[in-house]
Amino acid sequence: MEANHVEIRHLTNEDMKELRAASEQVYQAGPLLSWTAERVDTLLTKFPEGQICVCVDGKVVGCAFSLIIDYRKFSDDHTYEQIVSGFSFDNHDHNGDVLYGIEVFIHPEYRGLRLARRLYDVRKEICENLNLRAIMAGGRMPNYQQHSDKLTAKQYIEKVKSKELYDPVLSFQLANGFHVRKLLTGYIPGDVQSQEYATLLEWANIYYTKSVKLINAPKAEVRLGLVQWQMRNMKDINQLFEQMEFFVDAVSDYKSDFILFPELFAAPLMEHYNHLSVTQSIRELAKYTDTIREKFIEFAIAYNINIITGSMPCIYDGKLHNSGFLCRRDGSWEQYDKVHVTPAEKRNWAMHGGNKVKVFDTDCGKIGIMICYDVEFPEYARLLSDQGMNILFVPFLTDTQNGYTRVRHCAMARAIENECYVAIAGAVGNLARVNNMDIQYAQSALFTPSDFAFPTTGIKAEATPNSEMLLIVDVNLDLLKELHTHGSVNTMKDRRHDVYQLSLVNSDKPEK
Repeated sequence: MEANHVEIRHLTNEDMKELRAASEQVYQAGPLLSWTAERVDTLLTKFPEGQICVCVDGKVVGCAFSLIIDYRKFSDDHTYEQIVSGFSFDNHDHNGDVLYGIEVFIHPEYRGLRLARRLYDVRKEICENLNLRAIMAGGRMPNYQQHSDKLTAKQYIEKVKSKELYDPVLSFQLANGFHVRKLLTGYIPGDVQSQEYATLLEWANIYYTKSVKLINAPKAEVRLGLVQWQMRNMKDINQLFEQMEFFVDAVSDYKSDFILFPELFAAPLMEHYNHLSVTQSIRELAKYTDTIREKFIEFAIAYNINIITGSMPCIYDGKLHNSGFLCRRDGSWEQYDKVHVTPAEKRNWAMHGGNKVKVFDTDCGKIGIMICYDVEFPEYARLLSDQGMNILFVPFLTDTQNGYTRVRHCAMARAIENECYVAIAGAVGNLARVNNMDIQYAQSALFTPSDFAFPTTGIKAEATPNSEMLLIVDVNLDLLKELHTHGSVNTMKDRRHDVYQLSLVNSDKPEK
């Protein structure tokens, strides 16, 4: 059957004649369900938003009917009759949590146009827009009668799942993101084709929120400010504070949710200790860390922004670490450490790596923070992703373009592997009077997964190389939810846990 125009719209009483004709064609072998004008009118009265039809060249050739139910009132062993309550549809509950599908059919002459898929897509849209947690339905198994002498219903379902057998209803439902929750018996009396069995099918709404908040609700659109920091001579810490506040103020004016500073951005203060060894001078710089952290907390509150402070040398447990702080706009803060220190950091500064691998909760969802070299270790990022990370922040400091290339390409890989956004921010310029910090190279950027909803290059935005500037960019967290479930590939879901596994040994394990 050819089609010149296809339309999905809400059903009306005026469509009843064509709908009835399509229904009779579907159930001509002995109708299981009879959609009379009275029943359809009752549905349209109780829940007009849930009744949709598909029209081909102006003719109604199929429909999808549904109710909202409070699923707590039904066990998983319910029947069709219990849901529709004698076609009075008294179980429809505007305060319910599940969109229950009670009918889908397409006129036989119009099959092959994938019209049912369109109906299901619109039904999912209804579920999402009404903030219902799932779509559920009892699915018939029309081909089971042909195999019931050799296979149990459970065996039949498994073979359809593995695509060894085809069932026009179950195969379609599985292809459209539904999973079988349970096998139902006696679902529709008289359904000989299914031997009165049905599959209890469920499609989870990934956008569902249990309670809709009027204030402090999680944000879908998140704005990031990435600071490409110019290394310059500074006479004292107050000059450092002025430069920090300049960037925080500027990003705050654009209503950003986060600002990211680079790794070791306070290095200019080491100029005053250049007469010491490099090992001693960075320990002198560590004495400023608590003061700098307190100033960042002050800025986070005053400018209403979450600040990721890049990193600073930090001494605790008698050892030097490369650490930073998440300073939230509510005044709370948490510390993170560089886990993998570079050979140069070990050799020149006697620096030690941290051993905490965790995500951080913010008012914009869960984030991860990895300092520079850490991003070159894919296992670390995967552990954060397993904990629900949506945005990975990477403050970095690289002296050469070679080092920057390693950070950049590894960050892009982490975005694809972990289906998340990755923001990197680095320092540029020269520090002629600071030993071991002479030259810097950076190009700050925001990387995305590689799928249709994102830039084809995987690059959402990037700064001008080696120039001091701010990069302000928006990310949409709902696109990640869609990617996790409906992406062209599903790198998180498709891992072979039966072949290999990744686990955290002990995030609190003391260093040797």
